[in-house]
Amino acid sequence: MVEFSGEENHVHLLVDAHPDNNISQLISSLKSASSRIVRKEFEQHLKQFYWKKEDPSFWTDAYCIISVGGAPLEVVKEHIKSQDTPKS
Repeated sequence: MVEFSGEENHVHLLVDAHPDNNISQLISSLKSASSRIVRKEFEQHLKQFYWKKEDPSFWTDAYCIISVGGAPLEVVKEHIKSQDTPKS
């Protein structure tokens, strides 16, 4: 992961991945690992939102992948950093 920023309902990640990597598997792994970490660290706070045993999903199955082509890496990093941050 090269850069990260979060918004109220989604996150922005800049990831440097080898072309042979399975992107959908990478996203699935990131979602799974981050869900476990966040749920453990913020368990008490999250209980008020995730009470349903039949649908305990933390992330949706959706994701968007965009390649940056020839854009300078620093421009992409600044774009990600400039995204709105969630309000507490």
